[in-house]
Amino acid sequence: MTAKERGADAAVMQELRPGQSIELLQELHILTREGKLNQDSRRKLKQVYHLFNFIEPLLQDFSAEGRSPTLADHGAGKSYLGFILYDLYFKALGRGHIYGIETRAELVERSRLLAARLGFGRMSFLNLSVAESMDAAELPAQIDVITALHACDTATDDAIAFGLQKQARAMVLVPCCQAEMAACLRRDKALQLGRTPLAELWRHPLHTRELGSQVTNVLRCLYLEAKGYQVTVTELVGWEHSMKNELIIARYTGQKKRSAAERLVALLREFGLEQSMGPRFGLGTAQPEK
Repeated sequence: MTAKERGADAAVMQELRPGQSIELLQELHILTREGKLNQDSRRKLKQVYHLFNFIEPLLQDFSAEGRSPTLADHGAGKSYLGFILYDLYFKALGRGHIYGIETRAELVERSRLLAARLGFGRMSFLNLSVAESMDAAELPAQIDVITALHACDTATDDAIAFGLQKQARAMVLVPCCQAEMAACLRRDKALQLGRTPLAELWRHPLHTRELGSQVTNVLRCLYLEAKGYQVTVTELVGWEHSMKNELIIARYTGQKKRSAAERLVALLREFGLEQSMGPRFGLGTAQPEK
């Protein structure tokens, strides 16, 4: 046991996963220098560990037979997820690579310095938007796992597009703040109220926002299924910890579902969203062949 571990609070140590670096958690300011957790940090750690529980089995499968798994984390922020994945899985594996993609240059530089200080040599941090990362020379042509934690508004859709381009074998997504759909619903509300009683679902602004978020995620799941992914939707953590709590896990099987493509198109039509939202969800390419 290291001096840092001996100094950590015993109760806190019981909340950490075996092998977790105390120094890393202190550098990420999840643990204080005294080895304690505040409530906000405990919530953050709970979310990351919960995600790790879903991602680790994917990495284990992709690591089989000596393969080197790759993972790209979009909207990485301070790279809590990437660092903890590296610390708990990639470090012991001895191969594989994590790419953190973030638009804020100061966070990218901070992550680069921390990775160098900790000796996490198979981590790269890129100061790019998702769109810019599509053609970035620093990224390989194929990436096994794509993650996007609390990606705001259309950033989740951008991460999905990136995953499709990179032939991702799995995508782990936690969408956040989907405003685009609500704006489209509000714009055409008067017309839709006269056309279908379903428009009552978004007559009030609060309902418009919540429905927009729900429908957006349903469309995302159908789109992934139409592209050959098996999709699971579950909670990230308890609702008491986060209101943005939907976790979408998509694993590539190659079985493109015709029914998913059909329902995707039907939903866009039902909500009058073909022109405004159709291109984002591959309207045209997602439609089944006649």
